[in-house]
Amino acid sequence: MSGHRVLGVDACSDGWIAVALSPAGEVRAYLHREIDEIVAQALADGTLDVIGIDIPIGLADTGRRQADVQAHAIAGPRRASVFMTPVRTALAFGTHAEASAENRRLAGRGISRQAFNLAEKTLQVDRWRGRAPCPVLEVHPELSFAALAGGTPLAASKSTWAGAVRRRELLAQAGIVLPGDLGHAGFRAGMDDVLDAAAVCWTARRFGCGRARRLPADPEIFSDEVDCAIWT
Repeated sequence: MSGHRVLGVDACSDGWIAVALSPAGEVRAYLHREIDEIVAQALADGTLDVIGIDIPIGLADTGRRQADVQAHAIAGPRRASVFMTPVRTALAFGTHAEASAENRRLAGRGISRQAFNLAEKTLQVDRWRGRAPCPVLEVHPELSFAALAGGTPLAASKSTWAGAVRRRELLAQAGIVLPGDLGHAGFRAGMDDVLDAAAVCWTARRFGCGRARRLPADPEIFSDEVDCAIWT
């Protein structure tokens, strides 16, 4: 077991769901609408060495992020879950049509409804990351699950029974055993959100041990001066 206490965070209907893993393998879950508050909840239970989060970190000014392009290419049957991140200025618009037009102007294509719906959370993390207590990585859960499965993207969707069971098995094999009782978070968050947060937590642990893989391999940095990469 790694000597690092790590946190995996995923967006959910109530804001954010987070799963923390201690060096001894203890799992705790947290739920809050604001990213800084959910991290504060986790910090109240112990120091964090790495935070992984399923949200874009590092926003392009023009064009498409290579992290998204490469992640989409290797996601296999789960590629539909990899959204192309809007350019920074597109996130400021109040409607999907306006944001999509701005992205088309600067990146050559519009944006999905799903990507637009994550705009507030993307900007929330963008404002917060400079105050983070430890390294923060962008992680895509489906890529993490593929890595857990030996590099093969999972065939079954996480929203199906077969997909959920397979993902929980993979996490348990990696030492992340999700208990039946996750407290308040377990009553509010969906099963798929908890599984995704745990997969992000697994990649955060790999990063702490120096074993995580980054996409792209070489740094891609925009005007926000963030090293933009998706980690698995």
